[in-house]
Amino acid sequence: MFSFIKKKLGWGQSAPEAPAEQPAAAPATPAAPETAPLPPAPAPAPVASPPTSPIVPAPAAAVPAAAPTPAAAPAPVAQAPAAPAPVSVAEAAAPRAPEPERRSWLDKLRQGLKKTGSGIAQVFTGTRIDDALYEELESALLMADAGVAATEHLLHDLKRRVKETKATEPAQVKALLIDAITELLAPLEKSLEVGHTTPTVIMVAGVNGAGKTTTIGKLTRHLADARQRVLLAAADTFRAAAREQLGVWADRNQVDIVSQEGGDPAAVTFDAVQAGKARGCDVVIADTAGRLATQLHLMEELRKIKRVIGKAMDTAPHEVLLVVDGNTGQNALAQVKAFDEALGLTGLIVTKLDGTAKGGVLAAIALWSRQRQAPVPVYFIGVGEKLEDLQTFSAREFAHALLS
Repeated sequence: MFSFIKKKLGWGQSAPEAPAEQPAAAPATPAAPETAPLPPAPAPAPVASPPTSPIVPAPAAAVPAAAPTPAAAPAPVAQAPAAPAPVSVAEAAAPRAPEPERRSWLDKLRQGLKKTGSGIAQVFTGTRIDDALYEELESALLMADAGVAATEHLLHDLKRRVKETKATEPAQVKALLIDAITELLAPLEKSLEVGHTTPTVIMVAGVNGAGKTTTIGKLTRHLADARQRVLLAAADTFRAAAREQLGVWADRNQVDIVSQEGGDPAAVTFDAVQAGKARGCDVVIADTAGRLATQLHLMEELRKIKRVIGKAMDTAPHEVLLVVDGNTGQNALAQVKAFDEALGLTGLIVTKLDGTAKGGVLAAIALWSRQRQAPVPVYFIGVGEKLEDLQTFSAREFAHALLS
């Protein structure tokens, strides 16, 4: 689950390899002082081929060679592990969700997409591959809110795959459709990365009712469990009890929060970023007020918040995430376009997929993302209210769940 977390690591911990090269000089110990200078001569040779050192120590049980080892004091050899030093950022978090938990979550996803997938799966219950099948499939995809453009794209790709594989059974066509959907959604599959800068500033936006604040709370919990120090900014100063709701999540996750009653949202985020830098936080997450994309004055305020964050810290915000309600169908695509135009989105979180008949909208978002200069990945999808119901997005898992 935590493959999306990244942080700085130190290197140079592999010092035990240095003495391992000395057993070869064990037979030379009787030669008294004459043999003392000899170990440095072979020592530089292993430096050129460090991969051999892990193999040599296994059979070499020559413990008596410990006497000449201090004389060698292989300071140059100990620097051999410095080769990976340029890799300054490495994945360092708990693995993905445990298999039983992931399977349970996939079951929820299949159940949630049942309304969407049932109409599509019924198309393949016949015995023939003909125009009638493709017409029924077109209607099913449109009913699932895949949109006209994405539906045409999938049908064209599917017909090509059927022709190339010489498929003769509807069940084979269903498997090919899973492959086509997977390929379309694949660019949306990406991990959220933190740790390239300290703190990593994440700005979260969304319309009212999309589950934005709850999603921030779940994301904070996952980050805190991965030993990331998180600071929350309660910049939603419009909605009643929004500050209190985020405060509950901060208390539950034992993280700090910066808030001002009735304060200016941009000022709150500025103070939060400054506090995150001063306190050495790993991540700062700014919760913004929910708003419709048609509310131009509120969208302008979002732009202001983003500009102020940039003044508080160069290159920030490092992530601009939009939380989208999966039940809204094609309206979700309209939201993505509007918020992207205003803010320049770097990622999406799709919520409330537990019981929607409009899961096909992800295909529409994927096709739009292809036409954009850079894809907007879907970092997470949610299928319920529980903490474990927010999981990383997998294109193939989603395609299988959609047609299961």
